Amino acid sequence: MNAHFRFRSVSFAAAIVCAMLATFTSASAQETYTPTPENLRARVWFQDAKFGLFIHWGVYSVLGDGEWIMETRPINRTGYAKLPAFFNPTKFDPAAWVTLAKAAGMKYITITSKHHDGFAMFNSKLTDWNVVARTPYGKDVIGMLAAECHKQGIKLFVYHSQLDWHSQDYFPRGRTGHRTERPDSGNWDAYLNFMDGQLRELFTNYGELGGVWFDGMWDKPDADWHLERTYAMIHQLQPQALVGSNHHKNPFPGEDFQMFEKDLPGGHTTGFNAEQGVSVLPLETCETMNNSWGFNITDDRYKSTADLIRYLVRAAGMNANFLLNVGPMPNGEIQPEFVQRLTEIGKWTKQYGDSIYGARGGPVAAGPWGVTTQRGSTVYVHVLDWNQPVLALAGIPRAVRSARLLRDGSSVEFSTVKGGLVLKLPEAQPEEVDRVMALELEPAKL
Repeated sequence: MNAHFRFRSVSFAAAIVCAMLATFTSASAQETYTPTPENLRARVWFQDAKFGLFIHWGVYSVLGDGEWIMETRPINRTGYAKLPAFFNPTKFDPAAWVTLAKAAGMKYITITSKHHDGFAMFNSKLTDWNVVARTPYGKDVIGMLAAECHKQGIKLFVYHSQLDWHSQDYFPRGRTGHRTERPDSGNWDAYLNFMDGQLRELFTNYGELGGVWFDGMWDKPDADWHLERTYAMIHQLQPQALVGSNHHKNPFPGEDFQMFEKDLPGGHTTGFNAEQGVSVLPLETCETMNNSWGFNITDDRYKSTADLIRYLVRAAGMNANFLLNVGPMPNGEIQPEFVQRLTEIGKWTKQYGDSIYGARGGPVAAGPWGVTTQRGSTVYVHVLDWNQPVLALAGIPRAVRSARLLRDGSSVEFSTVKGGLVLKLPEAQPEEVDRVMALELEPAKL
C-alpha cells in the first residue's frame, strides 16, 4: 500500500466512463481485451459479495512497525535479508483465519503474496527470496491459505506488488527504494519477466483464484509495465480471474474492477485518488482497522466497530465492496482488537446482510443521513446519522407498496409527496448503528 507517500496531483481528473468491455485504448494496457463469459459472471459475483478481508502479512511483521519499514527506517538490502530468519509463525492457523472472515460476513480474502520488499509469501521456484527457502517456518503460506479457502468455499485473491525494493533489476529506480544500497544498474525487462513468472506460478499452482490486486505501479507511473502482456497472461491462465490495480488512475484496458485506497468512490478526501474518476466496472474501497496495513505494535488508533459498519454500508450504497484490513502478528495470530471488531461486525451482517449482499447502490443519492441500496424491487434505506423524526427521500423510481423496519419487521409509516417519499422514522435503539428500512416497490411496468 502507498501508506506513507502521496505522489498525487491535487487536480481532479475528468470523470471517465469505463465501458464494461473496456473498449478505450492505452499504449501499455490490454487494448484488445474482451472479457470472457466466465469473467463477466465473476464480476457479478464480486459485486454481490460486498465484503472482503484484506491481509497484509510478511517478514516485516517481525519488526512491528508496518509493511513500509524497509523504506521508512530505512533498512538496506543486506540488513533486511537477515529478517526472514526471525519469521516463524508457529501459531498460523489458516482454518481459524478463514472461519473468522466467514463469521464476519466476508465473502473473499485478499492476501499479500509479495509486498514492496519483494519477499514472496509462497514457494516461488524463481528465487530463494521466499517464505519456504528463507524462514525457519519453511511452509508455503499462500498454499496453506488457498487450500483452506477452497475447503471452506471462500474466494482467494492475491495482492501482488509491482514495486520491488529487493530486486536489482528493478531499475531505473522509481520514487522509492533509493536507500537499499543496490547497484545503480539493472535490467528492467528481466524484472518484468521475473514478475510475470511469479504471477504464472500463483495462477498455476494454487487452484482457482478470485483475481489479483496489483499495487506499486505509482512508483514508476511513466514506465512501460507491459500491462497488456501481464493482464493477457493472467486471463489466459484463469479467464474468470479479476484484475485490478491500485495505480490511483482510471482503469486501464484489461482491468476488471476498480479500487479506491482509504476512500469511498469519488470521495477524494485522502489525497491518494485525486486522479481517479468512478468507472462502471465493479468497485472496491479498502481501509484499515487502525492506521496501519502491516502489523504495528504501537498503533492503537482503532476505529470503532460502529464506524467500520458505517463504512461498509456507505460503500454498498455507493455500489462498492469494502475490503477491510488486518495485519497479523509475526506469530501467525490476528491480534485480539481485530478479532473483536470482526466478530461484532459479523453480528450486524447476520442480522442485516440482506440489505447489502446481492444489492447495488440505491436510487436515492447518498447524504449525511445515510444511503440506500437496492435488490430487485426492494429498496433498503440505511439511516446512519439522522436525529429528526421524519426523512424525505427523492428519487424513488416507483410507487411504494409497503415499508418495514428490518430489525423486527414492524411497519413504517410513510407518505407520498410530489417528487418523493417521506418516512416517519422509528425510534433508534441504544447503540443502533444503522436503522434499516425495506421499501417494497410496485412491480416495474413492462
